[in-house]
Amino acid sequence: MNNLKSSKKVSDFLIKNNLHKKDFAQMIGVTLSYVYNIIDEAVPFSTRSVTIERIATVMDVLPEDFEEYVIEQDPVPYDKNLDKIKQMIKNNGLSTLEFLKLFERKKRLKIVDILRGKEPLPINIDDLRAFFDVLKTGKNEFFDLWQNVMEDNLKNNGFDVEKNKVLLDKMFSCAKKSFE
Repeated sequence: MNNLKSSKKVSDFLIKNNLHKKDFAQMIGVTLSYVYNIIDEAVPFSTRSVTIERIATVMDVLPEDFEEYVIEQDPVPYDKNLDKIKQMIKNNGLSTLEFLKLFERKKRLKIVDILRGKEPLPINIDDLRAFFDVLKTGKNEFFDLWQNVMEDNLKNNGFDVEKNKVLLDKMFSCAKKSFE
């Protein structure tokens, strides 16, 4: 796949996965006419990192597979919780595209940005629950991941988890009851 022109890679992917150009455009945050234009090579393939990363995420390939991609200066920080969700997607036998298709269209672009690590995992229980409903995950596994996401969010925003352990334990204990 690396030796094909970027426009041909996208075209082949759409055909192979029977994915309509309109759905693809929505998933990567561009217009339908832009997708037609890049496939027809009427315009040069994007050099915007965001667009290429979104395309790569949907296609389950690395952005570096596209010759137009220039690696960003700031690497995406590692997120163990995101890795866990990506593993759950694989454990369910889903490709990223199949996973995305399980959500309503208007939410797919946001999920692409979450999966590429540019948007944080949601801390709102209902937003995160949408992932687990699609992945048919158990309540305990869902709660554990939500707790990890919440703790990471608190830490990243200056909350001292160790000094506030008693408070956190009570908060999570109370929250866990709502999962039962």
